[in-house]
Amino acid sequence: MTGHIQCERCERIQILRFNRPEKKNAITTDMYGALADGLRAGDADPAVAVQLFAGTEGVFTAGNDLTDFLAMAEGGDFDPSAFEFMRALATAEKPLVAAVDGLAVGIGTTMLLHCDLVYASGEARFMTPFLNLGLVPEAASSLLAPARMGSPAAFALLCAGETFDAERALAAGLINAVVPAGELETTAREAALSLAAKPAAALAAARQLMHGDRSAILKRIDEEVALFKVHLRSAEAREAFAAFREKRDPDFEKLRKQAERAQ
Repeated sequence: MTGHIQCERCERIQILRFNRPEKKNAITTDMYGALADGLRAGDADPAVAVQLFAGTEGVFTAGNDLTDFLAMAEGGDFDPSAFEFMRALATAEKPLVAAVDGLAVGIGTTMLLHCDLVYASGEARFMTPFLNLGLVPEAASSLLAPARMGSPAAFALLCAGETFDAERALAAGLINAVVPAGELETTAREAALSLAAKPAAALAAARQLMHGDRSAILKRIDEEVALFKVHLRSAEAREAFAAFREKRDPDFEKLRKQAERAQ
């Protein structure tokens, strides 16, 4: 497992930790692969009862490393690792818990829709700037967010790109509780240990009843992935990434005028 994803064991809990603080825990393709492998290994290991996601002090994850996006947008091969992680989330058999401190950007927010319990510090900030990059939502968030948060809040998060602070995320049903940063991981671990102490078969059955048939979620992930690939190589995405690289605002109005002239 890559050193940027640490896999730790605490009693019957497996902790998957984003550990790239110098890059705000931005996720590379190697890290996605490690996360997917870690989730599947935890599900297969009878010694693991619960899996817990955590970041480093002050940051959960800044989302996908834009260097990878740039390479794919410019004609590089699409690496399936991110999508394998999404599918591993969607099909996880054991409870998923998350402890979010600081930034949770893009997949750092949408992955939480697959978690059973999410705890956040008061400094947590949730945002999904997909449309700002000329892209579309992923991880079945276009299906799960409206179902959990309601359409208005989901649209504000996924399409308007609004930032949700911890209290707004709590009110929207994205997280379970806001706790002081110094107590965050302890709280999440205690919740995970409490789940681990419950009758395993009954817990698995209850969770399966709540999650239901996951085929619709997997289908939506595939639909989003197909659109994501198309938009990643669009003129809008190329302009957004160029603007990011050049440290300027993207000029989408220029693209609209060019499209109008071409008609």
